[in-house]
Amino acid sequence: MKVGNDGANDKRPNETRPGEVTGGENVESPPPALPLTAREQRFDIRIARDGTWFHEGDPIRRIELVKLFATVLRRDEAGVFWLVTPVERGRIVVEDTPFVAVEMAASGNGDEQVLSFRTNLDEWVDCGPDHPIRVVHNPENGEPTPYILIRNGLEARILRPVYYEMVDRADTRGHDGEAEVGVWSKKVFFALGRLPGG
Repeated sequence: MKVGNDGANDKRPNETRPGEVTGGENVESPPPALPLTAREQRFDIRIARDGTWFHEGDPIRRIELVKLFATVLRRDEAGVFWLVTPVERGRIVVEDTPFVAVEMAASGNGDEQVLSFRTNLDEWVDCGPDHPIRVVHNPENGEPTPYILIRNGLEARILRPVYYEMVDRADTRGHDGEAEVGVWSKKVFFALGRLPGG
């Protein structure tokens, strides 16, 4: 898979990881190890915060090509993103997450509810133990940023309109003497935030 050349700029991903998980009790398994035999390349590829993929500064306009690259996208234990094939691998820059969740579908009610999310690359996942939601709150203004795990340490940032749909389906429950708001999916409660004064 030749997507760059040896003269491409060596860009490192932003190593600041989003904050602490506030929803779900599940611990994600570590991402798979990268093949050590793969020759390392320098790929000038960046995934912008809105999910757009860029190569050498230009957006990749063929969605089929982006979907192909996404199948070989990996994240190592240090949080570095790579494109990996059996013969070569290269770091890429990811501004926030490699995917964004652009749509939500819901079925059922209460703890029997299942929330499904579609990414910008048309991949659907059902929120639950294998695909937990977490919410990071901005320490300066308290603004929430929700994420859902897609696969192997790769997350999608849930877009604001989708987040509001989720909030419309939220329940309240007590936890450690406080009230928190969250959503059920596949019998797991994912906290979205605490009630003021809770």
